[in-house]
Amino acid sequence: MPASRLFRASDDYHLHFRHWPAEGGALRGYVVALHGIQSHSGWYEATSSQLAHAGYDVRFLDRRGSGRNGCRRGDAPHYVRLIQDVRQFLDEIRHERNRIAPNAPVVLTAVSWGGKVAAATAALFPDRLDGLVLQYPGLCARIRPTAWQRFLIRLACAGGKGQKRIDIPLDDPALFTSDPGWQEFIRRDRWTLRQVSLEFLQASLDLERLIDQRAASIVAPTLLMLAGGDEIIDNQATRALVSRFGAREQTVIEYPEARHTLEYEPNREEIAADLIGWLNRLSASTSRR
Repeated sequence: MPASRLFRASDDYHLHFRHWPAEGGALRGYVVALHGIQSHSGWYEATSSQLAHAGYDVRFLDRRGSGRNGCRRGDAPHYVRLIQDVRQFLDEIRHERNRIAPNAPVVLTAVSWGGKVAAATAALFPDRLDGLVLQYPGLCARIRPTAWQRFLIRLACAGGKGQKRIDIPLDDPALFTSDPGWQEFIRRDRWTLRQVSLEFLQASLDLERLIDQRAASIVAPTLLMLAGGDEIIDNQATRALVSRFGAREQTVIEYPEARHTLEYEPNREEIAADLIGWLNRLSASTSRR
């Protein structure tokens, strides 16, 4: 079972995260993980446990306003604040890494919407991570505000109405998985986020804009994992965007029959093995530096 811990951001917001310490012998690396718009760290226990068993220290951060973070539920004051949370978390882990295992890579991995924050962090702070893993990332979503809706969001935030909440338009668990058991889990999960503020939506749009403008600044070795049957993510547009990254090492794996949340696929052990294989190769290359 993971340990439940707290991280204090620079604005004194306390963020919950789950920690799976590396098992076995030598520490292979550190994995910092980010979740999607509705999910939280508790959705991804199986893969996190496999990573820990393979020798990786896994710390899965609940985004402010999400998961077990009850303060300002569903809100984000600014896109920079979301990036700074991750940057500060990475700084703390890199400090620990430098003390314990200087050659171990620090890898930032994100699923779904969390891919926006991960990619933006990688673009602005390339020296904070040694690898980037984007699993079905929300960089190019099929479900997104229209141009008129984006204008109204900006107008509302400028007019002091950014705290207004709206429903997240992903209320059908079948969008995430075809498995009835996991659909029921999502439907009943007390920590699943159902609403976000207009400020959060504006922060999301600002993250998209930053990534589009700074794609070439993302230079860390990158693994892109896609679900072929995804109804949330535009895989073709995502591939095109990631191809613009400045990373010389890019790996793309697509699972043709999979739905959005790879964690809930019947072959998730195979998917986790692909991820571990990529991490092992990265770890081997950094140890030779």
